[in-house]
Amino acid sequence: MLTPLLDIDVELAAPQSAGRSESGERRCVPITGGRFSGRLQGRVLAGGADWQVLRPDGLADLDARYMLETDDGARIEVWSRGLRIGAPEVMARLAAGEAVDPAAYYMRTAMRFETAAPTLQWLVHRMAVSIGERRPDLVRLKVFTLD
Repeated sequence: MLTPLLDIDVELAAPQSAGRSESGERRCVPITGGRFSGRLQGRVLAGGADWQVLRPDGLADLDARYMLETDDGARIEVWSRGLRIGAPEVMARLAAGEAVDPAAYYMRTAMRFETAAPTLQWLVHRMAVSIGERRPDLVRLKVFTLD
């Protein structure tokens, strides 16, 4: 069963490219902040990043690690692996920084959490999935636990 957990807005800086290889363009997208709400509320801390490979077939392989801080000060490490794919013209519009209807592409991640907060250990023992939306300056994630 999927249970709603969080809505996360992850703010992003401009991507940093390491260049193209046969497997695709490797890049790092720095995470600069953001907010989250739902079963927990708080902010996304600056300093994380999404390490991506933009493959020749148009698939974006996503591997993000970042930190959440709840309003009461608990910190939660997030590890999110996933993908984004759409028609070539849709992916080109996203790459150009345009706002694109999220129904026009597929963006999903599997998520794990780590925290030292005793009251949040239930998060460590749950897998989560997200439905993502790429906006020009942020990623919006609707996160659900797999119960």
